[in-house]
Amino acid sequence: MNKKGKVLMAMSGGIDSTVAALMLHKEGYEVVGITMKTWDYASSGGTKSNKETGCCNIDSFNDARAAAVEHGFPHYILDIRDEFGDFVIDNFVEEYLAGRTPNPCVMCNTHIKWRALLKRADALGCDFIATGHYAQIHQHNNGRYFIRKGIDETKDQSYVLWGLQQDLLSRTLLPLGTYHKTAIRQMAHDFGYPELAKKNESYEICFVPDNDYRGFLKRRVEGLEERVDGGNFVDTKGNILGKHKGYPFYTIGQRKGLDIALGKPAFVTAIDPDTNTVVLGEEEDLKGSEMKVAKINWIKYDGISDGMEVLTKIRYKDKGALSNLFATPNGVSVRFYEDVKGIAPGQSAVFYEGDDVIGGGIIQRVEQHLG
Repeated sequence: MNKKGKVLMAMSGGIDSTVAALMLHKEGYEVVGITMKTWDYASSGGTKSNKETGCCNIDSFNDARAAAVEHGFPHYILDIRDEFGDFVIDNFVEEYLAGRTPNPCVMCNTHIKWRALLKRADALGCDFIATGHYAQIHQHNNGRYFIRKGIDETKDQSYVLWGLQQDLLSRTLLPLGTYHKTAIRQMAHDFGYPELAKKNESYEICFVPDNDYRGFLKRRVEGLEERVDGGNFVDTKGNILGKHKGYPFYTIGQRKGLDIALGKPAFVTAIDPDTNTVVLGEEEDLKGSEMKVAKINWIKYDGISDGMEVLTKIRYKDKGALSNLFATPNGVSVRFYEDVKGIAPGQSAVFYEGDDVIGGGIIQRVEQHLG
């Protein structure tokens, strides 16, 4: 066995995972490449279903395989469409139908992608699994493994990895966490793949390649449009303002595409699926001071002490806000030092101690709005 160990490298065919694989290969690991097929674009029915979208298409599969073959390590294609669809897509649809805003990338990482990789790593006799995420994994002196932000703040992906459990973290390598994207682009050139540095990156949900989640829901749920059309827009006091196209087609904080004229900017501040009601208010009405978070996964520590101060991020590109955590029977209550705008049930709340992720969970509800 190679003295560095054997690693199963998830390769999408893009610049990040390709460079990560070649880095590990150069460092002396025995690399096995694997590309996961999660979804058939043609079956999505979207307007970009046959275009390059960054992963899960034949061109990306071929790019990943070509890099592996050229550098002398094996490559496999892993079909996880059944595993992916049953959980990630069903959860995506169910959350919108419950009036919440899901984050399918977090769900995929937490419940599907890493578990699928580890299962195949064990079957292939691999010591580690690796991905091209911009984050770091360290081991605390308490023995627990935890995630640390990638040093490139513009690319940091620690937010989407909060759900990984200890058995996964202990066997995961993230080669790109200590590099900036500019350095990775240069490495692509140095490895002889200048075209990778020019390849478009995908920021879309992989199974919604045209970025139209509303269209996806309509195609996925038979009769949805007719079922939810014609609900009421109401103001924060319950006064009817007009009709909307159906509560699943709106998200907290949304301003554009409301198709209603009120003479002033209006924002979606709440969604009630039971009554098919969408509440519109002013930007100030989006602010909240406390929220409940459930489905917690603690990483750096095995729990918290009441009142622990953390920086809480409520969305991927959020800068975070100082807060205190308090244990509840079903998770934690997060109390912010200052009002936070746009807290959306269904999204992830991730708790940081400096650059270290101590844990995260799913936002359940906002407890208090301050005017």
